[in-house]
Amino acid sequence: MTKHVVITGANRGIGLEFAKQYLAQGFEVTAVVRKPSAELEELSVNVIEGIDVSQGDDVARLASALSGTAIDVLINNAGIFENESLANMDFEAINAQLQINAVAPVRVTHALQTNLSNGSKVAMITSRMGSIADNGSGAYIGYRMSKAALNAAGVSLAHELKPKGVAVALLHPGFVQTQMVNFAGDISPQVAAERLIQRIEELNLGNTGSFWHSNGDILPW
Repeated sequence: MTKHVVITGANRGIGLEFAKQYLAQGFEVTAVVRKPSAELEELSVNVIEGIDVSQGDDVARLASALSGTAIDVLINNAGIFENESLANMDFEAINAQLQINAVAPVRVTHALQTNLSNGSKVAMITSRMGSIADNGSGAYIGYRMSKAALNAAGVSLAHELKPKGVAVALLHPGFVQTQMVNFAGDISPQVAAERLIQRIEELNLGNTGSFWHSNGDILPW
């Protein structure tokens, strides 16, 4: 039976690479986006557009569109990135990052929980910038807060979904050359997605709730 992967934020960057690589592996791919890109539209994937994952009504429409459809892998990838510090504070940006980076993945997972079954996997694309132990420079206050909150939520979801046979991973892609960071990263989206797919492949009920770098290292909370 063909496996089905659902990817949020799949119009560009890592999300687009997830779509390309899972498609190449023979998966049925559903790309969830606010607006599809030309590159995404060239792929033979199911595109559900007009979905802002931070909005309850949009996520309800997503759940309706996928009603009765089994999901083998759910990748909560959509996110935004800003930089606030004491010298450059923007509370609206902080709140937006919390809503999109932390609350939205929980909203999507909650809405699609009936699509998940024994053996299904949920990947939260987080960041080592959400690690409190690893914060040696400060700044990026909203982004760090949002990813730390996502990590906390991911561990809770891992506990709650484990009896259902569903495993959850918290995955740091690395510093990836995407539009979100003005292409300043040190690895390509292709390499990041390839590594992340391997981590998802290795995910099971024995290591559910783990916080991994895409290279396989376990990261500190």
